[in-house]
Amino acid sequence: MITYLYWILIFLVVGGVFYGLGAKGEKWKVALVISGIVLLAGWTTYYFWLEQMFVKRYGGVMTISVPDGYHHITTTWKDDHLWVENYDPRTNTCVFSEYSKGNLLQGKVTIKNCNPLIRK
Repeated sequence: MITYLYWILIFLVVGGVFYGLGAKGEKWKVALVISGIVLLAGWTTYYFWLEQMFVKRYGGVMTISVPDGYHHITTTWKDDHLWVENYDPRTNTCVFSEYSKGNLLQGKVTIKNCNPLIRK
């Protein structure tokens, strides 16, 4: 929900710029440039800083996919970074993948000879 509110706010600001500078002030080029800057700043702020914070702390929206051929095992948070464990039955390995803010620091841990699907 907070994710949708954030984007509604960004588009309201862009609409306000178009209305104020474009329609009222008849400065369409300036309105277009400022709107582009607001959209770019809103996107980079969301992608590199707010996305995982919104999801973890405020119930935001985020989607990740399990790679083809893998089985999902678990997901956990470490600070504001999401760690996902998947199992690859072809190579008999468990893979922990990190989804950090903006995907700049993506850690990966591979555990060989891991078979969590067999009960002993």
